[in-house]
Amino acid sequence: MKRKILFGNLFKQRNVLIFLCLLLLDQISKQIVFLLRPSLDLKLLAFNFVKNTGAVWGFFQDSNIFLIWVSVIAIGVLIYFYDEIPVKARFFYLLLISGVVGNFIDRVVRGFVVDFIDFKFWPVFNFADAFITIGVIGLVYFVWKN
Repeated sequence: MKRKILFGNLFKQRNVLIFLCLLLLDQISKQIVFLLRPSLDLKLLAFNFVKNTGAVWGFFQDSNIFLIWVSVIAIGVLIYFYDEIPVKARFFYLLLISGVVGNFIDRVVRGFVVDFIDFKFWPVFNFADAFITIGVIGLVYFVWKN
């Protein structure tokens, strides 16, 4: 498949707006949690500040430099293949990219990722983690259905 314009669809206004809104939601929520350090328990759900120096479910603790490089490579690969993603699946791809970029920003700026959403039966996470998870599940479902 020949590309008309490399990365052309990535930079359409609507896609940039969606990406920026998702990224802002993630970064603003993390900044609020970082500054306020809440400890709020609502029985099924709690909001607690957690410094995460690793990756998913606590793997690779204290591997910030390694995880920064993994993020850089992932962002590059995701941007490169964006034009290959069918239009119907692009929202899931935007979720995935914004989640990776959101956690990448935390790792570079703070040296750790801010996690704060705690369902008590699941590891503590943030919006970027949720975006990544929903994006991957959505893309897998789309590929499976098509």
